[in-house]
Amino acid sequence: MARLNRETFGRRGATNVMAFPVDEAPPAPGLPYFLGDVVISLPTTVRQAQETGWPWEELLVFYLIHGLLHLVGFDHQEPEQAQAMEQKTWELLQLVQSPES
Repeated sequence: MARLNRETFGRRGATNVMAFPVDEAPPAPGLPYFLGDVVISLPTTVRQAQETGWPWEELLVFYLIHGLLHLVGFDHQEPEQAQAMEQKTWELLQLVQSPES
């Protein structure tokens, strides 16, 4: 993950999640659409879960949602973007954890 982070973004060290969107236009309506790839470092996720006391499985879902949001256009480069992305991540996490879902 550290190598992928360095080669892709020029950043040092491992990260928890990376998203790689597809740059193609969506196909005709009704056809399947490939958004891209989400890569999650399981060792980083487990370590961060232990550090925060969060169940690693739940943190893994949190990172998956974060990556999927990147694929649909969310970002966190600016403070207002980061706030909107964090809010949507928590909203979706609560939705998938809801007993009614």
